Amino acid sequence: MTARSEGRDYGMTVSAFSSVSLAPPLVLICIEKSASAHAALTTTHEFIVNILSSEQEQLARRFSIEEIDRFEGVGYSRAQSGIPVLDDVVGAIECRRTRVYEGGDHTIILGEVESGQAKNRRPLLYYRGGYAQLER
Repeated sequence: MTARSEGRDYGMTVSAFSSVSLAPPLVLICIEKSASAHAALTTTHEFIVNILSSEQEQLARRFSIEEIDRFEGVGYSRAQSGIPVLDDVVGAIECRRTRVYEGGDHTIILGEVESGQAKNRRPLLYYRGGYAQLER
């Protein structure tokens, strides 16, 4: 998950991501209220969901660490909005924030999909407290 707020790039791991609707295309993300990027993510108007590949577990771990420059040494390009799109991801979904909801110790953010890109790679999954891969 990447966002840009007040000229600063934010990268973070969200607790949940899900599709919501096809018409209009909507997704939701959930972020813990105590996360360092919570304020930026709940106030920015645009964000990108980067779907990591099965080879990017270390990158997922890096983006879950608080209080570091998560982008240092990490390859990325910028979307038209200026938000970072990480290199070698399975996909990137560019969204416009439409609603923010309370969700206990998390905040639920609804975004309308504005564009997306996908590559033929296996996604990295997080399941039951650990990383996993899809089997074919």
